Amino acid sequence: MPATDLQLDWVRSFVAVVDAGSLTAAAPLVHRSQSALSMQIRKLENAVGRPVLNRGPRNLELTPTGLELLGHARRLLEVHAEAQAALHTPALTGHVIMGVPEDYAPAYLTPVLRSFASRNAHVEITLVCEQSTTLQPKISRGEIDLALVSRDRANRGRLLFREPLVWVGAPQHDIWRRDPLPIAAYEPGSVVRRYALAALAAQRREYRVVYNSPSLAGQLAAVESGLAVAVLTRCSVPPDLQQLQTKHGLPALPSLEVAVVRSRASAGKIAVDALLEEVKRTLQRPVN
Repeated sequence: MPATDLQLDWVRSFVAVVDAGSLTAAAPLVHRSQSALSMQIRKLENAVGRPVLNRGPRNLELTPTGLELLGHARRLLEVHAEAQAALHTPALTGHVIMGVPEDYAPAYLTPVLRSFASRNAHVEITLVCEQSTTLQPKISRGEIDLALVSRDRANRGRLLFREPLVWVGAPQHDIWRRDPLPIAAYEPGSVVRRYALAALAAQRREYRVVYNSPSLAGQLAAVESGLAVAVLTRCSVPPDLQQLQTKHGLPALPSLEVAVVRSRASAGKIAVDALLEEVKRTLQRPVN
């Protein structure tokens, strides 16, 4: 009869796979090889007695048992982190103002905050959700302490990962066939806008900007209404929109370099140090 105790390493591996979306993405987060991580999941499933993940050709999905286990698993890890912090480190206090573009917040900031808050409940965090073009000057002026930004130059901040850009359209509208191509664009100065227009110019594709907005919600409204196509970060594309490709006659797009930037004014703030390390630990990816 298999043991039924849930070892913390198995639980931690399970949560990492769920949050990262795949074994490959989760392996560096728990400092294990993909094969070792897979073994951890199998041991957990043996202890539970039922599968917790369905392994499809492209992604992993929670089974009903896995969904039920996930909430308990998160609580176990939170309680363990709280115990470790209480026993081994003084409580960290302070206030951190962090900036993040709207499209990066759900996909990337959520796991950072979840992990950080579980160990640092006495740190107050203020979030400023604005585009990189607005966040970068605020970092320079010391108005915010940290920010995730899309790099506008190679040496800005610490590079974390690259985020693909994609063309999107509403599947019920073939707006991408029109000539000139109607597009929704971010504000002037936006790296996404610059890349999109440069790609169209290189293709010699006629276009017309019919909608300008720094807001992701505004971009989505323009696309979903059939008014235009747009260029978005892949992490922000909702499932009801169609990702358009070169077969639709649209040019290939580069990826954005996503970096974490810290203000000089925040030097010496221990809470900012801690959150910066959490950002790097959670989001840093190998970059070629």
